[in-house]
Amino acid sequence: MKKKVLSLVLSVCMAATLLAGCAAAGTPETSTSEDTAGTEKEAAAETEAAATETEAAATETEASADAAAADTEGAGAGLNIAVVSSPSGVDDGSFNENNYNGILAFIEENPDAKVTPVRESSGDTAAAVQAVADIVADYDVIVCCGFQFAGIGSIAESNPDVDFILVDSYPTNEDGEESEYDNIYAMQFKEQESGFCAGIAAALETKSGKVAVVNGIAYPSNVNYQYGFESGVNYANKNLGAKAEVVELPSYAGTDVTGADVGGNYVGSFSDEATGKVVGEALIGEGVDIVFVAAGASGNGVLTAVKEADGVYFIGVDVDQYNDGVNGDSNVVLTSALKIMDKNVTLQLNNIKDGSFKGGNVLLGADTDSTGYVKTSGRNQLSEETISAIDEAFAKVKSGEIVPAANFSGTTPEDFEGLN
Repeated sequence: MKKKVLSLVLSVCMAATLLAGCAAAGTPETSTSEDTAGTEKEAAAETEAAATETEAAATETEASADAAAADTEGAGAGLNIAVVSSPSGVDDGSFNENNYNGILAFIEENPDAKVTPVRESSGDTAAAVQAVADIVADYDVIVCCGFQFAGIGSIAESNPDVDFILVDSYPTNEDGEESEYDNIYAMQFKEQESGFCAGIAAALETKSGKVAVVNGIAYPSNVNYQYGFESGVNYANKNLGAKAEVVELPSYAGTDVTGADVGGNYVGSFSDEATGKVVGEALIGEGVDIVFVAAGASGNGVLTAVKEADGVYFIGVDVDQYNDGVNGDSNVVLTSALKIMDKNVTLQLNNIKDGSFKGGNVLLGADTDSTGYVKTSGRNQLSEETISAIDEAFAKVKSGEIVPAANFSGTTPEDFEGLN
C-alpha cells in the first residue's frame, strides 16, 4: 500500500515538473532574463505546492485504507458460542462431550472463536428452554444438546441474528408443534442403526446367552438405541446362528414421550451414577454378561458394576469409550455404538462462519456416515468373524434393505423390515 502511494506521489511530481518545463519553453524569445527567472520561480512554487497537496492526499488515502482494513478485521472476529447441555455436562464422556468436541475442533481451526459450556442442572424441559432464553442475547451461536431443548422455536424466532444448532430433536413452536426455522439447524440421528450393530455384537459375543441394554430417560433417541439393539439381537438369532436373550427388569421399564410402555431398563436420569450401578448389578445378577449402555453419566455407574464383576463386558455409546473401559491390566469395553455428532456440529459452525448456514430439520444415518460402530484395531474386542457379520448386515442397513425398529417407526424389534 505504501509503495503504491509513493509511486503516485513521484508520478504527480514528475507530471508537475513536465508541465512547468512546458510553460518555460513556451516563453517568448523576446522575454528578458528577469521575466524568465520570475517565471521559473513561480513554476517551482506551483510544483512544490502540487507535490505537497498530492502527498497529503496520499496520506489521507493510506489512513482510509488502514481504517478499512481494521473494519474488515473486526468483521472477521470469531464466533462467540455457547453449548447448553443436560445435567451430566460436557465432560460426560458420551453424548454431551461429543457435541462439545465438535465445537473444540472448530475452535482449533478458528482460534479467534470461543465457547462457554452451560449446564442445565435439572433435566426438565421447561428449565432447559429457559436456560437458552437466559443467555440468547450474549452469543452468536447456541448449540443445544438433547431432546429437552426442542421448545426453543419461539426463542429462535425472536432472535433471528442468533444461529442455533439443535442436536437430537426438531424444534417446536409455542403451540408445541414441530416447525422449521431459518436460524435452527436441527439434527436427529438414526440411533437404531448404531444400536443394531451393538445388538449383533452382543448376540454373537455373549458367553452366558444373556444381554441387556440400559438407558437414561425414554426420550426418542434412547428408545431408538434400545429398539435398534433388540433388533440386532433378533437379527443375529434368526440369521447368524446366535442364541441370545435380551434381559429386562420390569421395575425399570421405560415410558416414552407419548406415555407408551417401551420396556427396557431405564435409570430415569442421565446423571444418577448410583442408580446406574444398581441397575447394572441387578442385570449382572440375572446372568447378563454384555451390557449396552446409553445413559449419559448414569452409565458410569453401570460401567463400575461391570468392572467389579467377572467376565462381563460393556458396549459404549455415541463415542469410542474404549479408554473408559480400562480395568487394571484388562479392558471391559467390547466395542462402542457411534453417533457422529461432533463432525456434523463442526460442519454447521463452518457454514455459519462462511455464510452458507441454512436452517432445517435433518435426519442423519448410515447413508451420510453418521452412524456405525467401533471396529478399529486396538479399540474393540470383537472377533474377526463378528466384525465381518456386522459389516455385512450394516451394508444392508446403508442400502435400505434392513430398517431396524425405532421409537416411532411403526415396527417393533420383532417385525422390522429385513428381519426375514
